[in-house]
Amino acid sequence: MRKSRFTEEQIIRGLQQVEAGTAAKDVCGEHGIAGATYYRWKAKFGGMDVSEARRLRELEAENRRLKAEVADLTLDKQILKEALSKNGEPRGPARGGTPDQGCLCHQRTPCL
Repeated sequence: MRKSRFTEEQIIRGLQQVEAGTAAKDVCGEHGIAGATYYRWKAKFGGMDVSEARRLRELEAENRRLKAEVADLTLDKQILKEALSKNGEPRGPARGGTPDQGCLCHQRTPCL
């Protein structure tokens, strides 16, 4: 993702200028941004403090990291399922017996 030219502090300061009474057009000209950019900033950062904006950025980074981790684990799970299957079908119990005969407790003594 492209890094913004403006920090959260600069964005919030610009938004606060408009809230204080400066025209949005003047703030856009001062920062060299388009009106659409101002309204996008307002939608994302409107009513926030600088500390809240930093926390938002940290949460977004953590969310990206966790999504990537889930994707990796899902891929690993699919690979393991394919490795355990034979010709695309799941394996049955060993030597054609019933599923209970394959467990360790039945190999030692019969279960009641």
